[in-house]
Amino acid sequence: MIVNIPLISVGVAVIGLLIAFMLYKRINRIKINNPTVADITKQIQDGAMAFLKAEYRYLSVFIVVVAALLLWNNGQQTALAFLAGATASVIAGFSGMRAATSANGRTAMAAAESGQAKALEVSYNGGAVMGLSVGGLGLLGISLMAMWLGTGSAVQNIAGFGMGASSIALFARVGGGIYTKAADIGADLVGKIEAGIPEDDPRNPGVIADNVGDNVGDVAGMGADIFESFVGSIIAAMVIAESSGMGGANNADWVILPIFLALVGYGASIIGVFSIHLLKGGDPGAALRNTTFIGAGLFWLGGWFGIGYVGLETGTDPMMAVIAGSIVGILIGLVTEYYTGIDPVMGIKPKAIPYIGEMSKTGPATNAIAGLSVGMKSTFLPIILICVGIYCANEFMMNGRTETAFGLYGIAMAAMGMLATVGVTMTVDAYGPVADNAGGIAEMSKLGPEVREITDGLDTIGNTTAAIGKGFAIGSAALTALALFAAFKIAVEANLGVGETLSLSLADPMVVIGLLIGGSLPFVVAAMTMTSVGKAAGEMVVEIRRQFREIDGLLEGREGVKPDSQRCIEISTQAALKEMILPGVVAISAPVIVGFTLGASALGGLLAGALVTGVLMALFMANAGGAWDNTKKAIEQGRIEGAKKGDATHDAAIIGDTIGDPFKDTSGPSMNILIKLMSIVAVVIAPSLTLTGLL
Repeated sequence: MIVNIPLISVGVAVIGLLIAFMLYKRINRIKINNPTVADITKQIQDGAMAFLKAEYRYLSVFIVVVAALLLWNNGQQTALAFLAGATASVIAGFSGMRAATSANGRTAMAAAESGQAKALEVSYNGGAVMGLSVGGLGLLGISLMAMWLGTGSAVQNIAGFGMGASSIALFARVGGGIYTKAADIGADLVGKIEAGIPEDDPRNPGVIADNVGDNVGDVAGMGADIFESFVGSIIAAMVIAESSGMGGANNADWVILPIFLALVGYGASIIGVFSIHLLKGGDPGAALRNTTFIGAGLFWLGGWFGIGYVGLETGTDPMMAVIAGSIVGILIGLVTEYYTGIDPVMGIKPKAIPYIGEMSKTGPATNAIAGLSVGMKSTFLPIILICVGIYCANEFMMNGRTETAFGLYGIAMAAMGMLATVGVTMTVDAYGPVADNAGGIAEMSKLGPEVREITDGLDTIGNTTAAIGKGFAIGSAALTALALFAAFKIAVEANLGVGETLSLSLADPMVVIGLLIGGSLPFVVAAMTMTSVGKAAGEMVVEIRRQFREIDGLLEGREGVKPDSQRCIEISTQAALKEMILPGVVAISAPVIVGFTLGASALGGLLAGALVTGVLMALFMANAGGAWDNTKKAIEQGRIEGAKKGDATHDAAIIGDTIGDPFKDTSGPSMNILIKLMSIVAVVIAPSLTLTGLL
């Protein structure tokens, strides 16, 4: 190795973060001349930031307690790495939220004053702050960890950084999901179905809370999710390389390679983000997709030729695994778009949305049955693609080698292929809620049908990018969790006695016990989050009904009469903060309890069981929810023959969408983080485990 890769990575990360700050300042320079738009934008931003501050206050207690336990069990280095990972995730979420909520109203104003191209640019820049913050802080944190810990045995402690990021991610995803769906469901059930008023109607007390929730769940929550996948894939590869001693005298090169590829991917992301300025004048959907393709293409080229240029003695086999993972991620996104989208995908006309639309004509029950069947069916192709990615990554890396660690390392590289360009992929994903909120603000501010047409067009694209982003997140979570599972096995074996190995044979009853327990946990956590959303939404429904009943002139739209939106924001906030604790405790405590009481074999089984059911649950719930949501939108856009907005078919689709909301935005995304968090906790405690445990 002829250059100091961690030091260069720190420099590039800092440059990227400065660019994110400049984009944030550029967004804020856009004046909001309409007082109603300014007022609503301020309410959304204040509500979102108040929730984040309250959430982080709660989590600070949890973080301190866990850090103290890690200090006692693992030592100072792991505890400090844990605090650093949690802090980086918090900063990323805070930065992205601030920018997204600033861009909401400014996107609506850009649509009103300058048209579609400018509105696309503003909303995209709002997402770019999140994307560049996630990638930059992840690269910065991991690089500083590498500079501190080196490439020797101390690298094991870097798993603490991933655990800190994962802990914040689970709480952010669960808390954000509960917040946004409580507000969304309450506003829809009482506003659209009972009162018969439009979506985003200013008379509805739950609308502002719903808009706040879009940012809380889909910006801060998704950002934390992708952040921990990004750092988790890097950590898994580093731990596998160091613990196995692969590469012999060149072991340090294999340990540092993931940081180099993250560096190249982040640089490619920055270029991809700025390519929107060349593409914004054409089709918005194509522009968004092309920015991600530009980032991916530059990453492949930079990684392929850069490995030799910087003197890493690893060859280009890892890049083959990276490219395989990247292609699999793109294909999973396209499959997700096919099952959840309205428009043709690569020339293939989707059948799921028309099918659910037809079934909606006979009522909400048949709509629900159709949505569930689409969600179940949609799991097969992504799983096959993930299997192909695993097979190819293993084959490319083995390439005549006999050490199995190379194949496991290749799986981590495949996960990196999906995540290295996180700066641009997260940008496209975070763009969605910005465009969605812009449409709501345009409606509430009465900016006119031509403005709403622009924002609706951007929002429709945002729904598709969000669905693709969820598919991408699930695929990367599966590969990252598998790589962490491999890192766990190697780390356990590295600390066992002479002649001892961690056998995960199904002939071992402890492995089977772990498998069954692990397989049940995603169902338990999904049930917890669904119950939480239902309880919080029920409180929201009661409050909105009360305001319509007791505030004179509110439902009639009498001039000067305003709803008490703050009360709805408080309901969502308190529900989210209260209900997010138990799923997080389950995710962190389960591997600790099983590992120390039943032993490493049972914990290995638990991770495997949770991985299989967790990935399937995530795919099923995310795709079913996305299909229900877009069926409702297809009816509203007149794209389902014989159905229109406001008729019985539309009412059935709204109910289906209401069922799907917690599927796609709360419980489904929580599965990604659950399997990764349990895996990284297992890696952290691996050096302390025995084969048999206390029993």
